[in-house]
Amino acid sequence: MNIGMILDSSFPPDPRVENQAVSLIEDGHNVHLYCLDYSQKLVQKEVINGINVHRYKFAKHIYSFSALAYSNPYYHIALKKSLKQFIRSNNIEILHIHDIQIARSVFWANKKFNLPVVLDLHENRPEIMKYYYHVNSSIGKLLISPTKWKKFEFKYIDKADYVITVTDEARDYYLENLPLDKDKFCIVPNTVRKAFYTNNKIDHSITNRFKDRFTLLYLGETGKRRGLITVLKALKILIPKVPNIKVVIVGTSKDENVLKDYVTEHNIHEYVDFEGWQNFELFQSYISAADIGICPIHKNIHHNTTYANKLFQYMAFGKPVIVSDCTSQENLVKKYNCGLVFEDRNIQDFANQVFTLASDKNYYSKLSRNAELTVKEHMNWEITSKSLLKLYYNEGNKKR
Repeated sequence: MNIGMILDSSFPPDPRVENQAVSLIEDGHNVHLYCLDYSQKLVQKEVINGINVHRYKFAKHIYSFSALAYSNPYYHIALKKSLKQFIRSNNIEILHIHDIQIARSVFWANKKFNLPVVLDLHENRPEIMKYYYHVNSSIGKLLISPTKWKKFEFKYIDKADYVITVTDEARDYYLENLPLDKDKFCIVPNTVRKAFYTNNKIDHSITNRFKDRFTLLYLGETGKRRGLITVLKALKILIPKVPNIKVVIVGTSKDENVLKDYVTEHNIHEYVDFEGWQNFELFQSYISAADIGICPIHKNIHHNTTYANKLFQYMAFGKPVIVSDCTSQENLVKKYNCGLVFEDRNIQDFANQVFTLASDKNYYSKLSRNAELTVKEHMNWEITSKSLLKLYYNEGNKKR
């Protein structure tokens, strides 16, 4: 089939979009990707890993209006004409919308074509928006309504032929709120490709830096809702028990100074390394250097219904994980016995879980093996993408 993927941003990078498109191409489909170019400097058309990329140039003010997508129709009106042109010129047979922001534009454009629609919800956008800085600013509170986004999200979930979520828990959330058939949903987690843990070059300058430390690794954004302040506060409890402990943070955010100020105030620089954003190609080296992968995110509806990519990255290298009790990640860890769970924002509980793994080598080794096997046998992209391929196989058979 000629699949028309619709992305509300530039491409590359977008690992989820690329993974899906490449897998569908390998399964015999043609994938055309509609994406946006606010720089107006990129090549309009090119092929990337078999993906036919079509970039549509828009002025930067359109990007500003994207935040108002469901408060003001201007953003969707601006995109509608180019979407029609994209569908028509590429003989698209099915539309695959990546996330809710651009959905209204696509449904408007599709009135002329009446193509089947797959709505791929990368996250629970209306819920996570509640934590965005621009939404919580004075003008943001006035102009941006997560409640309106929720209303339109539910509307387009209902209108779509198929809905993709990243976890069972996300699907269940929508089923609890909407009178829909479970069969309408397809679960496609953001797992890692086998190449992530089989084709890698380790930077020994990184692994050598931490070889004598018991290292807790965090990959990703470091905003308040990521829970890293809990980790830093737990060091007061852990340092006397695990004197060679080290927390390594690969990532940054607007809140990073809060973390750095805490480290300075409590004079624990020796135990915390802020690495900033690093090239993705170095992730394997940081993970190899670590003893434990951590994901201490705060509980909320969004975090309860998603997996952080970092979990599978850690586990692929046999690193046990310590996670907060957000529903999806707690269920994952308990199902595969590949790590430990602590109560969100409970400093003592987090410290207890770390000490358990630091003090019991046999238990650590057991969870390490389980973590590695979880990814190799259950939660890698080559396995978890099968549900996506099945969706398109069944839809293709309808057309024959």
